[in-house]
Amino acid sequence: MQRTKGKRMVAAVLAVLLAVSLLSGCAASEKREDAETITVYLWSNAMLNSFAPYIQSQLPDVNIEFVVGNNDLDFYKFMNENGELPDIITCRRFSLHDAAALKDQLMDLSTTEVAGAVYESYISNFTNPDGTINWLPFCGEADGLVANRAVFEKYGIPLPTDYDSFVAACQAFEAEGIRGFAADFAYDYTCMEILQGLSIPEITSMEGSMWRSGYEDPSNMDITGLDDTVWPGVFERMEQFIKDVNMRPEDVELSYDPVIEMFTEGKAAVIRAGGSNTVAFKNMGVDAVFLPYFGQNGEQWVLSYPAFQVALNKDLELDKTRYEKAMRVLNVMLSEGSQNNLANGEDVISYSQNVNLKLSPYLDNLTPLIKQNHMYIRIASNDFFAVSQDVVSKMIQGEYDAKQAYEAFDAQLRQPKDDAAETVLTLEQGYSNIFHKKGGNESYSAMANTLRGVYDSDVLIAPSYSFTGSVMKADYTDKMAGNMIIPNPLEAWKSEMSGAELREYIRYSVEGVEDGFTPFNRGSLPTVSGLTIEVLESDGTYLLSHVRKDGKEISDEDTFQVTCLNLAAYMNPFLSDETRVFEKEETRVKDTWTAYIVNGGQVAEPENYITLK
Repeated sequence: MQRTKGKRMVAAVLAVLLAVSLLSGCAASEKREDAETITVYLWSNAMLNSFAPYIQSQLPDVNIEFVVGNNDLDFYKFMNENGELPDIITCRRFSLHDAAALKDQLMDLSTTEVAGAVYESYISNFTNPDGTINWLPFCGEADGLVANRAVFEKYGIPLPTDYDSFVAACQAFEAEGIRGFAADFAYDYTCMEILQGLSIPEITSMEGSMWRSGYEDPSNMDITGLDDTVWPGVFERMEQFIKDVNMRPEDVELSYDPVIEMFTEGKAAVIRAGGSNTVAFKNMGVDAVFLPYFGQNGEQWVLSYPAFQVALNKDLELDKTRYEKAMRVLNVMLSEGSQNNLANGEDVISYSQNVNLKLSPYLDNLTPLIKQNHMYIRIASNDFFAVSQDVVSKMIQGEYDAKQAYEAFDAQLRQPKDDAAETVLTLEQGYSNIFHKKGGNESYSAMANTLRGVYDSDVLIAPSYSFTGSVMKADYTDKMAGNMIIPNPLEAWKSEMSGAELREYIRYSVEGVEDGFTPFNRGSLPTVSGLTIEVLESDGTYLLSHVRKDGKEISDEDTFQVTCLNLAAYMNPFLSDETRVFEKEETRVKDTWTAYIVNGGQVAEPENYITLK
């Protein structure tokens, strides 16, 4: 008996040692995967369609975790404050003014080849007063006016070549009962771009450049308002423009679709739009002509903004191997192949000397302005977006004249920011957002498990782009809690499925489906809650091999209440199947999640939901 007892004790000890060894091996494996992974945060889900897969295809030996973040630098400030800044950041809504809080944590790219290739006239907008460069611009999109040539020809009205002829054309169309000019003023970017576009010569003057330099200076800790030399005239020109094109108070409610409809149906002769819109209109059979902004001093300008800006985390410099990988990713991101991939090479302007993007013939009139360097990169701080919409809308509605608009804009810029937002969620435990072959993505699993409970479902399936990265050990305000869900319109679709139907849906989510989303690397595989799946990986393709519930393979006859998160466009292959019934929740996932957290909801713990072999 003693010998038997001794053997049992030895066996027990060996079992414990084996478990410890397995756990240690698992932890070591995860640590190695973390070290080998470069995290790239994308400003939009659209970049997952072809841009991110292209980057991964060019670097098959680099494990890249692509995450759809937020097009808002406040999001990255929050991540930085909690020690979670990604390796590589992209952002579209950008200004050095907003990026100041991140400067010390970002790499100086001023001596890199990719920075040296950017034209001086553009890179100057991204250079800090100390000569460092933290952000680099991707190819630029052109913004201006777009005219429907067929409407001009129908009424015998010449296409405008300067401000006076533009006003004359608008007034002539108004006499015919047609809108001379219309724009989607319901959006902050339209208000901001027209306000600046009408005064580019003045904003780019020596006085305007000096003011902008001070406003954008990351070392300037003072609250900066408008100057009293350049900006009063900006609002005077906006006031005159509103009168010249006969804007109506109700124009502040015009959104994108109604404006496009007016334009394509010949009910509006000119709209504010971009080079990409011009090409799209041409492809639709509408004879669209891109026009610049006409300065009231006779000059022509194109307002431009990068498709996005990109920056690197300074911590990469602490590890030579990770640094070299990240620089390889950056070089591919800014390469000619990537820029052509994102832009189709037809409707954007390259900021880099070593990148040849061929403009569409429909945008030939941009070439002289590019050669003259009459390309203006907009002032695009968060304040400028918000305040422009408020002030310009009130000008259109007749509440402000030019002087009142200038004073209101200046006062709002100078208003101290209230950072004391209420905490709605405190997390004492953070989770990794790196995909691990044994277990998956902890952060995404925690989010998916939480939402499965919120939607009272047996199973929840979420594509990789549903969540914005790490669940952090942090205090969350309602805004930051909401930012845990992607900014794109993610919807929840509920359905009762048989085991066979559920397996098929998961298979399509793993292997891809026509008109849906196809995973292109391990980090882009879906997250499941309430089940475990096994996936086989081979040369960048993925095959579903097992779907289990409580350790047992699900049967075809089982029944499950399933919630599927997805963008509406990617649900089309499933919604078109009349044998299935999906009910879409009225509230978008972001709003449902935020309401749940604000009302005291907590984040569930993650589970090991996938094994990748």
